[in-house]
Amino acid sequence: MSYPDPASYPDARYFGDEGEISARFRPADTPPDYVATGVAPAAYHYLSTTLSTQGEYGLYRVDMGPESAGPATHFHKAMSEAFFVLSGTIRLFDGERWVDARSGDHLYVPVGGLHAFRNESGEPASMLMLFAPGAPREEYFERIGDLAAMSEQDRAAFQVKHDSFFV
Repeated sequence: MSYPDPASYPDARYFGDEGEISARFRPADTPPDYVATGVAPAAYHYLSTTLSTQGEYGLYRVDMGPESAGPATHFHKAMSEAFFVLSGTIRLFDGERWVDARSGDHLYVPVGGLHAFRNESGEPASMLMLFAPGAPREEYFERIGDLAAMSEQDRAAFQVKHDSFFV
């Protein structure tokens, strides 16, 4: 197996000699930060937001209810997205086909990659979603249910603001 050249590591951003106490711990039993109802019942756990990671990435746990709709096929122009299924079965669209992803399955979507997800299993399911670089996804999660009631102009502005382009 060949390994990348160590010179390919990012440039240093911390210049201290001793390190610092700056880690953040979040217990598993922390209540969700946002709970969506309706056609897409889900609990969102804001594990590492773009604010807390200074824009490096955003990591969210999404606990989906049975038969929970997800977003239609879309892509992002500024960030990649990755999914890691923790439990249950989540339907993931990789731009070509739908797959039934189960615990331990992973899908990486590069910038511009078409994707979608939903839970059609009839059972609860949980996954991690990672966005890199980080973006303030919290407002997107909390307002995506309002899209249908928005004017065409407001919907288009929302999509641009949140780097989500539906096809």
